[in-house]
Amino acid sequence: MNPINTRPTAVPPRADRPNVVIIYADDLGWGDLGCFGAEDFDTPALDGLAASGVRLPQWYSNSPVCSPSRAALLTGRHPAHAGVESILGGSRHTAGLPPQSTLASSLGERGYATGIFGKWHLGVDPDYGPLKRGFDEHFGFLAGCVDYYSHIYYWGEQHNPLHDLWEGEDEVWLNGEYLTTVIARRAADFITRNADRPFFCYVPFNAPHYPMHAPAEYVAQFAHLPEGRQMMAAMVKAMDDGIAEILGTLASLGLRENTIVLFSSDNGPSIEERNWLNGEEISYNGGSAGGLRGHKGSLLEGGIRVPTIISWPARLPAGQSSDLVGFMADVVPTVLEAVDGTAPADETIDGRSLLPQLASGTTGPDRRLFWKHDGQLAVRHGRWKVVLNACDSLEADVVVPEGLYDLDEDPGEQRDLSRTHPERFQRMRAELTDWAARWTG
Repeated sequence: MNPINTRPTAVPPRADRPNVVIIYADDLGWGDLGCFGAEDFDTPALDGLAASGVRLPQWYSNSPVCSPSRAALLTGRHPAHAGVESILGGSRHTAGLPPQSTLASSLGERGYATGIFGKWHLGVDPDYGPLKRGFDEHFGFLAGCVDYYSHIYYWGEQHNPLHDLWEGEDEVWLNGEYLTTVIARRAADFITRNADRPFFCYVPFNAPHYPMHAPAEYVAQFAHLPEGRQMMAAMVKAMDDGIAEILGTLASLGLRENTIVLFSSDNGPSIEERNWLNGEEISYNGGSAGGLRGHKGSLLEGGIRVPTIISWPARLPAGQSSDLVGFMADVVPTVLEAVDGTAPADETIDGRSLLPQLASGTTGPDRRLFWKHDGQLAVRHGRWKVVLNACDSLEADVVVPEGLYDLDEDPGEQRDLSRTHPERFQRMRAELTDWAARWTG
């Protein structure tokens, strides 16, 4: 899909408040973009975005699964603090994201138009929907995944098919239209309609989450790849073309210079059995963690380190690759400082603004990042990381009971140094368990 050719008259770029576009992939691995080392994929739009901004190879999700990751991104809080620790609709049911401030509501209070186009997965009840959490407009689906063409949810414990596509709170039917393309067009339309005021456009694509669907013309481009990798490449390419339309819309309206564009993924690649291919319930390793250990659902690096790019031509350097360590909870305070000129003094936010480091190209002092998910715990401090009961397989009993890793020397977490550095390990382990105890109810 190419950027649309017919545009309204461009408006002058504003010198005051930046627009904000956040693009979120679903189950995209750290090694699934050209600018992150994928030699078999074709991602020119995202590679170009990296060339226009800062590539962040040491950026993390706050969770290795969908809903908690999205909660942290939108609230600036750890998933447990935001009230969403598990996948919504899973065995430990949570109704949705509890009422609280979000990036959308905070920007709405500052006069921004706010819209979401794609996957919500923070509550299917209207009381927990996007329109109740700060968004003016909503198009997309509410649960965890849908068929890309019928927009029907086939998965879950009951296996009851359920159509899940909404415009605001009204059900809409677009049977046969490829959802990745539709999401991108809706996002571009929102940008066009709000070009004369500041806006926040949140675009959580469902690609490349299962089911594995892509238009034939995309699949044909990767006929040389193994079947699973071929489908993944096709889905990512379709998403990349959608991103090209969004970026092209910004450029044609004269808005690209003063628009913050953040791209990332909610977690690492999936190896779930529900990664169906050609209707067969056979898992495959189409996604790549780029040599990192672990996958979706794991607190090892492959489950939480995600490919991330931020571009803001008016303020941030271009073509940089930064060793800055951050995670999704940092997005809210970073964006609000970009809008207001100062970091928010909200003590309920767990993230911190990284705008000064992004603008100066520095990494700042080492900080402690913590994770907690499904019995697993992890902490990173500088180059060091401790994991407790980290999942290393889809089998529940295959875990890393505990380990200390030097991520500078061993990003693949292959060499446990807990016995070599026992004092460091015990100190970080104690910090981790103390932190986790705060969120154990």
